[in-house]
Amino acid sequence: MAAAAGGLALGTGRAAAADTHGPSAYLVGRGIADITGAAAESGMMGYSKFDQQTSGIHQRLRARAFVIVDLASGNRIAWCNTDQGILPFAVFRAVLARLTAAFGSVYSEQNVSLSATHTHAGPGGCSHDLAYNLATLGFQRQNFDTVVDGIVEAISTAHADLKPGTITLGGGELTDASVNRSLPAFERNPQADKDVYPLGIDPAMTVLRFRQGGTDIGAISWFPTHGTSMSNGNTLISGDNKGYAAYAWEHDTAGVRYLDDRPGFVAAFPQTNAGDMSPNLNLRPGSGPTDDEFENTRLIGLRQSVTAQRIHASATTPIRGGIDSRLRYVDMSQVQVDGRYTPDGRTHHTSSGVIGLSTLAGSVEDGPGIPGLIEGTPSPLAPLIEHINSAVPQWLADEQSPKTSVVPGGLLRATPDVLPLQLLKIGQLYLVGGPAEYTIVAGLRIRRAVAEELGVPLENVLMQGYTNGYSQYVTTPEEYDSQQYEGASTLFGRYTTPAYQQEFAKLASAMRENIRLPLGTPPTSPAVGTLNVQPSVVLDSPGLLRSYGQLLTDAAPGYRAGQRATVVFVTGHPKNDLHRGGTFLEIQRRKDGEWARYLDDGDWQTTYRWRRTNAVTGESTATITWDIAPDTPPGTYRIVHYGNAKNGLTGVIGAFTGTSRPFIVS
Repeated sequence: MAAAAGGLALGTGRAAAADTHGPSAYLVGRGIADITGAAAESGMMGYSKFDQQTSGIHQRLRARAFVIVDLASGNRIAWCNTDQGILPFAVFRAVLARLTAAFGSVYSEQNVSLSATHTHAGPGGCSHDLAYNLATLGFQRQNFDTVVDGIVEAISTAHADLKPGTITLGGGELTDASVNRSLPAFERNPQADKDVYPLGIDPAMTVLRFRQGGTDIGAISWFPTHGTSMSNGNTLISGDNKGYAAYAWEHDTAGVRYLDDRPGFVAAFPQTNAGDMSPNLNLRPGSGPTDDEFENTRLIGLRQSVTAQRIHASATTPIRGGIDSRLRYVDMSQVQVDGRYTPDGRTHHTSSGVIGLSTLAGSVEDGPGIPGLIEGTPSPLAPLIEHINSAVPQWLADEQSPKTSVVPGGLLRATPDVLPLQLLKIGQLYLVGGPAEYTIVAGLRIRRAVAEELGVPLENVLMQGYTNGYSQYVTTPEEYDSQQYEGASTLFGRYTTPAYQQEFAKLASAMRENIRLPLGTPPTSPAVGTLNVQPSVVLDSPGLLRSYGQLLTDAAPGYRAGQRATVVFVTGHPKNDLHRGGTFLEIQRRKDGEWARYLDDGDWQTTYRWRRTNAVTGESTATITWDIAPDTPPGTYRIVHYGNAKNGLTGVIGAFTGTSRPFIVS
């Protein structure tokens, strides 16, 4: 059966990691903040499509943070999960600098953990690594600042929210929210590994329940499935299935209003080893369980949310013991791997990062790449590629065999070689923070190595991917040989997983022995790290005989539940003001003679779509839709649009508002 954490064991075995004191009392705090970037004309991160540029908002993106303080030792952890495609090291470094400015030495790379949900429906350009900024036309300062500001706000809110509290743990399984998109590679693994995952998926969900006194304040629910329910044809910003999972719990169940001045209940849905786990259950983009990508996003998210809430309700295993953390910077391109971790028992090594041909083919189940390219080894195009490509030195191509090597990302400094590796201890639970996308068997082997060093049961160790940096995929040596999309995207060669096993085991050994390893040298920022060729907003214009906020299409006099209300306004470019912490729209309800916000652009029922109607004069429209839910209270409503426009002569940006006619919902 799968290694689900149904209640963490205490474990015996190799020099078990022991706490020097009894059960600990904790301070716990939570925070949440908006990190939504540019809602128009900004490349999206995930599918690497140059023409996939944002055109509005379906749901806003959030950073969700928890701070935990062990009162016995004074140790603490600041943990934050973001609705982002990746969590680049550039963001990690900037957040650390801001936290140091605000809190001194309280927070550092040792005790701050930042991760991403891996949504493919958010603005990108937040990395200093060229390979991950190509499709966004370079580094996007506006998006970067928004993400950093939001993470710092979420952690600062959690810090200010610290109060005596308890943490309990629960576990269970979810089997209808993921499918293995790389079965040919998975099947190459030894039977003992495959037996752990008889369905070819990792169904384990682990939930931490946070309480202050008798009040539930939040939860972290780890589960592996890709953020690709929204296809590469979508251009609306969305947290994808994990964003909806959080929304369904926070908003529909806990009644949180995101624009209120209070944290409310915070429900985070981070990844574990999701490298080969797809939410597209029919193994086609945008397909499964239905053929509607929006409905798939909702259903896959709802399944995670419902399962998490069920586990949360019965999460009674108390977290006991200390808080601890370790981080090292490791050059993953130069790791000498001991035979203890390699399939043949011999010493091997990694090499400088190389992107393979199957990477360019894309994952056909989630988001195909260049038409005509085929995943797998041997590639039918390998002779042609090897003939025309001289960028990859022969010695490096040999070391990366059987990969058909295309781009020497490490040598070109387009992909990172030096990466942050982190291990967190929360009582008896250990989080392996890795800066990549780990397949379920790669994650299993790394967890085994860490558990063995710590002397704890395997179910006490979670593999948390997309943490503190990004370096594409990690497959086992056997999976690597298949050179599916994931194997071709395993940068450091066939022995990448064994290298991670070894290096994370070193962190585990240091934690067990209560010693500090040398930090190592952090990665530097490449010279092209902030290059940007994305045009900025030059000017806006309402158009001849028009004014900003003017209605082009008004609401109907009345609607019934289940219908859609649509209004269109004259607007300006959303890059003029991202409305972080705010909204581009409100659905307002008339109550007691006053208009009050009922929904905004962070709600599932609404969409905000921006369209440029005249590129020369800078004219554009905002289309706002409201899908009126069956449980909408009858009454009088209106739709309000908040926008900003840039004067082409003075550069001054001014705010405006547009309002629909009142209408009846019955």
